[in-house]
Amino acid sequence: MELKDEIRIPASKQVVYDALNDPEVLKACIPGCEELIQHSPTELEAKVVLKVGPVKARFTGVVTLDQAGAPDRFGLSGEGKGGAAGFAKGGAEVTLTEDGDGTILRYDARAEVGGKLAQLGSRLIQGTAQKLSAAFFEKFAATVTADAEA
Repeated sequence: MELKDEIRIPASKQVVYDALNDPEVLKACIPGCEELIQHSPTELEAKVVLKVGPVKARFTGVVTLDQAGAPDRFGLSGEGKGGAAGFAKGGAEVTLTEDGDGTILRYDARAEVGGKLAQLGSRLIQGTAQKLSAAFFEKFAATVTADAEA
């Protein structure tokens, strides 16, 4: 499954980049996130509760950041396990481009699911992934905008 989108955030590229690397901001923006622990500058551990169709599960996973192209772009990859519900793994490439007094954030993500989740059908999973992604970025943009104005 692949997801691509972009959003304009009315804040500088550095402010957006810093927020993407702030565990408190991420925890507040990730739908269903119960816990987000930063083990190192490039490794995070998360506990997230998600409902995909009739399946509700608590996922525990690790996300690794690749900051080689920062602050213009960076990558992330991760894997989460949801017990009997199955697993999810994938990654994303994020690019940040200055746009006047704001920043265009583009992402290109890919994910793979297994277990009960995979049995739900790709349209339901794709739709849920798009909805969760949109919810994250809307909340992220609102949070960064409020912080930039403060």
